Amino acid sequence: MKAVLASNNKHKLIEIKMMLKGKFEDIYTLKDMGIDIEIEENGTTFEENSYIKASTIAKLTGMPAIGDDSGICVEALDGEPNIYSARYAGEPCNDDNNNKKLLDKLHALEQKTGKKNRKAYFQSVVVLCYPDMTYLCGTGKTYGQIIDEYRGTNGFGYDPIFLSDELDKTFGEATMEEKNTISHRSRALKDLLEKIGTVAPHLPQFKLK
Repeated sequence: MKAVLASNNKHKLIEIKMMLKGKFEDIYTLKDMGIDIEIEENGTTFEENSYIKASTIAKLTGMPAIGDDSGICVEALDGEPNIYSARYAGEPCNDDNNNKKLLDKLHALEQKTGKKNRKAYFQSVVVLCYPDMTYLCGTGKTYGQIIDEYRGTNGFGYDPIFLSDELDKTFGEATMEEKNTISHRSRALKDLLEKIGTVAPHLPQFKLK
């Protein structure tokens, strides 16, 4: 099977292509296909946003497309930033501003309540959408703690402040190989790959805007 990755995020492209290597005959990027668009992610869940991205590219190319949506969910903040992780701090949208807002909100809450809860998890949903708009969905999570100190220069997003329970280091300190063994995205992709050929694709169970 050949497929197209419905993403312009260079970090995600590296991770996803590495993990799918050998599973598909070929995997194309949007750049490979000459596609230059910004897809509006107006869903209310990770699954909806993943499907929006994958289905848009499947329609444009007539090929199976892979869409991913992921984010970090912090227990003390009632699951924030969730699907808004990439744009949590608004404009200008960047990792430093998002990390700062997250830590500022945690510090303010801890001062107000006198309690400290840094439990968090990354969640990823990966959708493989076919040209007829049916799709398969894989999900994955990985758990850890939010720390105040920025540690490591690998990865992206919230990786430097996410201390993995399994690795006992931040995702920013972990190598790509270490991260891919336990990451939310690798688990979602594994879940998806196990379903290909064994689970019948289904139509969306949600109404998209």
